[in-house]
Amino acid sequence: MDKNFFFDSDAIDPIDRVDGKAKVTGAATYAAEYKMQGTAYGFLVGSTIARGRIRSIDTRNAERAPGVLAVFTYLNAPKIPGYQTGKDPAKPPTGGQPLRIFFDNEIFYYDQPIALVVADTFERVLHAAKLVQAEYEKAEHQTNFKAALGKAKIPTGPRFEDYTRGEADAYKNAAVKIEQEYFHPADVHSPMEPGNIIARWDGEEKVTVYTKTQGVEATRRSISDAFKLPKEAITVNAEYIGGAFGMALRTWPYEIAAVMAAKKLDRPVKLVLHREQMFTNVGYRPATLQKIGLGATSDGKLTGLTHEATGETSSYQEFTEATVNISRFLYACPNVTTRYRLVPLDVCTPIWMRGPGEASGSFALESAMDELAYALKLDPIEFRIRNHADTDPERNRPWSSKFLKECYELGAEKIGWKERRLQPRSLRDGDWLIGYGMGTGSFGAGRGTASVKVRLFPDGKLLLQCSVNDMGPGTATMMTAIASETMGIPVARITVQMGSTEFPPGPTQGGSSVTSTVGSAVHETCAALKNELAALASKESSPLHTANVHEVKADDLVFSESGLSLKQNAALKVSYNDLLRSNGLQVLELTKESKGQQQPYSMYSFSVHFVKLRVHPPTGRVKIDHVVSCADAGAIVSPKTAASQMIGGVVGGIGMALMEDLVFDHRFGRPINNNLADYHVPVNADIPDVDILFVNKKDPYSNPLGSKGIGEISLIGVAPAVANAIFNATGKRLRELPLTPDKLLEG
Repeated sequence: MDKNFFFDSDAIDPIDRVDGKAKVTGAATYAAEYKMQGTAYGFLVGSTIARGRIRSIDTRNAERAPGVLAVFTYLNAPKIPGYQTGKDPAKPPTGGQPLRIFFDNEIFYYDQPIALVVADTFERVLHAAKLVQAEYEKAEHQTNFKAALGKAKIPTGPRFEDYTRGEADAYKNAAVKIEQEYFHPADVHSPMEPGNIIARWDGEEKVTVYTKTQGVEATRRSISDAFKLPKEAITVNAEYIGGAFGMALRTWPYEIAAVMAAKKLDRPVKLVLHREQMFTNVGYRPATLQKIGLGATSDGKLTGLTHEATGETSSYQEFTEATVNISRFLYACPNVTTRYRLVPLDVCTPIWMRGPGEASGSFALESAMDELAYALKLDPIEFRIRNHADTDPERNRPWSSKFLKECYELGAEKIGWKERRLQPRSLRDGDWLIGYGMGTGSFGAGRGTASVKVRLFPDGKLLLQCSVNDMGPGTATMMTAIASETMGIPVARITVQMGSTEFPPGPTQGGSSVTSTVGSAVHETCAALKNELAALASKESSPLHTANVHEVKADDLVFSESGLSLKQNAALKVSYNDLLRSNGLQVLELTKESKGQQQPYSMYSFSVHFVKLRVHPPTGRVKIDHVVSCADAGAIVSPKTAASQMIGGVVGGIGMALMEDLVFDHRFGRPINNNLADYHVPVNADIPDVDILFVNKKDPYSNPLGSKGIGEISLIGVAPAVANAIFNATGKRLRELPLTPDKLLEG
């Protein structure tokens, strides 16, 4: 299966992933693979009920098992200092992850950790964990989202108040209107690498951890808050991440437990979640029920849009996301109403998953847009173009850049959209019905703050350091590409060190902002380095200092792997070795912080996903033949890794559309497909030919690179594109994910 991508020739030349060899040869070391002398092994024992209290817990047999060093429960676990603070210690704290592990005997969800067993080997701790016995006082639980909708409430805070632009629910008065409900179940991140941590204390006041996190700085803050330590006393390492998709955006209770145990035992403790715990203890995309009301004039101009969404959260924490927000700005509509509610359930707190909120919201919005286009007898692309928002209708601002129409045009041509028929069930290939669908995606193009340290050595090698880590999108490759382009130094002579709080602070890996944030820092730091080199070249000791040339600016120089020369006189040149040596320097080093500035523009990335598929009516089988995804993401900094990100988003979107569904047995409040045999994710055979297209036009305001993020928009809009293609093939509208064969065969 070919996966192709296309980009403008003005883009930076594509380079191979700089960490690719390390990952495929096993040279890359992931958190749980680090070796520490005297490491002990931990294993969590989970609750077997979904709600209630622990009446008694018997750890004696486990404690007597061979090799066991300790068994921690709420009865004997050392107090976590951060758990004891706040106005009301009996209530969960409000920041970070509020489930206080081993704090008391209350049970909030199935498989909540009730004990941590620690032993001298992994095999022994597995055996001992089975010996822990608990008795419970069961309470009535609720894990059925649809059954609990009557308990939905408005989330806390002004950001989640009902939004109205123009007239509320104006769609009801439109000449042509639709009103439908859409549902998707909980989706689980299911990365290859499970959650894990190794924690070690050096004395009473210094902690080193290797853990799976998308942000070492955020984990450092969480440990600092929990154990009331200065951040400088905590070192967090997470250079390589084996996939995360959002599950590692939070410091989870198991990490706090491992740090606590390591301190108590005065030796390193390693804790790795098993696969079932990855379904119950580290979040998921929350189930969401949405209602869309759309109204338009008879010639296809939107007059009213109402988007209501109800998502799930846990009973002990309020988790929110931007499910309805995409409907406020994506299309030009004078009257928009959005409402967002939460239903508390006896489950682990959800967490952001790739395309957070917007991926869920786009399934409803883009399905509804397809439904209204069909009611209007309009091509779905034409309908969207008629309602293209030339400025941001929510904030009443111009876009920093927007090339969404180009995405429609490029993608439609590549997928062969002209072959699509407006009337469903019009195309066949033997026993198969053929359908085409599309969906639009958008996500904010943010830029945060990052610092990068750069070191130039006499031999022309360059070292970059930043605490940001890389869970797969190619952050190190992006940094290398920008440094190479800026400094004129070949990629092979550039090294990136990352993923540790020992380096200058970088952002959390998430929210489609790392390239904008860290890439800008690399660019600005390298530019500052060039200015430093120019200053050195201006000194009298420099070969570039002549009677005719006194002061040299960076723009006057040509930088290469060996040194620098004058643009106006290439014969005047100096090697890095000679320039540094003549100034008494063994290395030239500087650190620079980069941050975005407030702009009077709305900054978003946009995408359009096109799907061609076939449906087998007798069996309900869906086979996707071709996907084309086109991104308006500013300048593409690293084409290969950008295309890889887009393909990964397509894969995730196909999973969301066709197969992913965390199923609960509500009698017991527990998931029953909490493993990779029963919880289906796409494999190679499920993925068709994928073409990736980039508009590749610089955004003049987003950052010095002109780039915008793609991590989220690669998935947002894929699921509705699949659903819309199924309708075009069969004439049957499916509004509940996943789109499985049984639903196609119903009715």
